[in-house]
Amino acid sequence: MSENKTHYDVIIIGSGPAGYTAAIYTGRANLKTLVLEGLERGGQLMITNELENFPGFPDAIIGPDFMELLRKQAQKFGAELITALAEEVQLKNAKPFKIKADGKNYTSDSVIIATGATARFMGIPSEKEYKGRGVSACATCDGFFFKNKHVIVVGGGDSAMEEANFLTKFATKVTVVHRRDVFKASPIMVDRARNNPKVEILTFKVIEEIYGDPSTGTVAGVKLKDVRDNSLTDFPVQGVFVAVGHDPNTTLFAGQLPMDESKYLITKPGKTATEIPGVFAAGDVQDSYYRQAITAAGSGCQAAIEAEKYLESIH
Repeated sequence: MSENKTHYDVIIIGSGPAGYTAAIYTGRANLKTLVLEGLERGGQLMITNELENFPGFPDAIIGPDFMELLRKQAQKFGAELITALAEEVQLKNAKPFKIKADGKNYTSDSVIIATGATARFMGIPSEKEYKGRGVSACATCDGFFFKNKHVIVVGGGDSAMEEANFLTKFATKVTVVHRRDVFKASPIMVDRARNNPKVEILTFKVIEEIYGDPSTGTVAGVKLKDVRDNSLTDFPVQGVFVAVGHDPNTTLFAGQLPMDESKYLITKPGKTATEIPGVFAAGDVQDSYYRQAITAAGSGCQAAIEAEKYLESIH
């Protein structure tokens, strides 16, 4: 192990369930570990009110509380955590790998990328105000909290139709709103939604504003705007699900690592290894399908084990 204070066995970029889990495993393996947490540590679970589907928490746990537990566990096993954003990386043809964060230069023999993905939202101020209090970007995560309620889904792609059908397991009614009458979703997905008696589809509509119930602080309805004549309609609902896609946080790695057409990092089948030996990717940054805390944590574990074996092979 190097005496260089800025050189590490492994640098983990990102601090969601994948990043912290990887740090727990590399720390326990006695690997000198640095976690660059980003400016807002904790990932998407920091805006999750109650985490109910992570095994071991039958009474649920608040998202930020869960992330703080993971963070403390990573620290307990010796990982060094810095709340700083990785600004530059040199992975291609670089041994050791070079990473710049907060104006400082760090090097490592292996890198685990766990920068996650960011849900796209509509960009209206009231959306941010009610995030976690009726506004969500994950039906699988939050659908259970809308039993016997009327919810609205924004979007026109496959994910919007999938979320609408999924939400009918809980909600009494699901309204899909889309700004056009042409859908990106596959015809079979649109037909499935149209044929579901609990789903209605409104076209040429966008949400202009989300308003709440002052007594509860939760969503009570939306103002729908018709894009053809700009007319506004008051539309009472108890939940708003935004399903307009996710963007993986991969800008930093452009030109250095292969990505798919949606900019997710490509890893080897069944592995977290990228095409560069010693560089691994875990969690939502390489997973556009599951996008769950439990799968992100699992791939963080995989990346740590793969990194440990890689380090053994080069020393």
